[in-house]
Amino acid sequence: MKIEQKIILSNTINVALIVLIGIFAFQNLNNVLTKLRFMEIADELNASFLEMRLSEKNYFLYRDSAALGEIQEKIASASLRINASRADIIRAIGGHDLKELENYLGVYASTVREIQEEQSTGPQAAAKLRATGKKLKEFSEEITKTEQKRVNEIITGSKKILAYSFFAVLFLAGGISHIISQKILHSLRKIEQLAKSISQGNFHRIEDTRPNDEMGALIDAINAMSEELGHREDQLIQSKKLASLGILTAGVAHELTNPLNNISMIAQTYAEVYDRLDKDQRIDFMGKIDSETERIREIVKNLLDFSKPQKADQRPADINSAVRDSVRLMQNTLDISNIDLNMSLSSHLPPVFVDRHQIQQVLINLITNAVQAMAPGGGLFIGTRSGKEPGFIEVTIKDSGKGIPPEYVPHIFDPFFSTKGEGGTGLGLSVSYGIVRNHGGDIRVESKVGVGTTFSIELPIYHRKEQTDEHHT
Repeated sequence: MKIEQKIILSNTINVALIVLIGIFAFQNLNNVLTKLRFMEIADELNASFLEMRLSEKNYFLYRDSAALGEIQEKIASASLRINASRADIIRAIGGHDLKELENYLGVYASTVREIQEEQSTGPQAAAKLRATGKKLKEFSEEITKTEQKRVNEIITGSKKILAYSFFAVLFLAGGISHIISQKILHSLRKIEQLAKSISQGNFHRIEDTRPNDEMGALIDAINAMSEELGHREDQLIQSKKLASLGILTAGVAHELTNPLNNISMIAQTYAEVYDRLDKDQRIDFMGKIDSETERIREIVKNLLDFSKPQKADQRPADINSAVRDSVRLMQNTLDISNIDLNMSLSSHLPPVFVDRHQIQQVLINLITNAVQAMAPGGGLFIGTRSGKEPGFIEVTIKDSGKGIPPEYVPHIFDPFFSTKGEGGTGLGLSVSYGIVRNHGGDIRVESKVGVGTTFSIELPIYHRKEQTDEHHT
């Protein structure tokens, strides 16, 4: 059943229950109003019956002959009131009790007529009239009390039923809503897990029982998307591998071509002028060849470092100490270049979990790049602080150099990409990027032409148990 159909069905059931409760309450309210109208009539009748009894006393005690006429008038008035309200009385007490009331009233009226015709004032007539009057009054009071009791019972019962019905509707609505929401949330959690998995590059299907509703259709769509993304990722990875291989080949060819051309030209020149060269000149030619050969060796070494990075031997380390040692190794270069160094190392930082040698390699590479980007007298800032994300320490290296053009910034960590021309291999930042990422950290760059460049490195804080266990594993 579709979710929409489930919601419509649950709402229909709730509305039906509410309608039934409304009908029940309306009927009970009508019953109460009917009985209240009868009680108004009964109060008037009881008042008339009481006045009749007083007139009886006046007749027998004071020989007031007009009293019987007053009784007959009141009987006629009561009869008219009963006839005028017959329908309301029947709805309230039923036809049987109304007939009984009319019978008692009729007997009382007949007794009054007999006494009036006989002009009797004796004890027997008085007893007979009093007996019929008493029965009439007692019956009227009895049905009045009975109806009062029934009104109270109806009100009390209605309160209980309405309360029970309210809680039943509330429980039913809450239960149905909970069941539907749990089914929806269950499917949403599966979709959320799949979405997170997809964001991490893991493409798989939701294999749980598929609900036959809108969430099932959504899960089918997500599964289809996941499969398609998996296929697309495979194609993209293959394309990137081919593109990277092309870039790598072109880069290697370009980097090796220059020193090889130089060696070739030197060798050709050496062969042509060999007879005219003295010993020192021959040594100088061989020195140039050796220099170009060393350059090739350095290119190959950097390429090997890039393609087969060494496994990080991560241990707890003080990042401030690693920064100071790196600066100490670069101090001579900083002095020769007349660089103004400013360091701001936050105290009481927790240890980081790193391969100290590799992190110093990254720091030295970034400091070297910063020095090469600045003219003599430039300013270099190195700082440490808690990372923007919890669980990380941030190292900042900021120079006042010429900056990197915006179009170059997205490619700064690409292999063989260099802004130094012939002076760089284009592998230093790529290797540094790989080292930092291999440590579970991140490296970012911000640059503005004519202002300078800032590199930010985030490294994970050492968590004693988890990282030690993982390191030993």
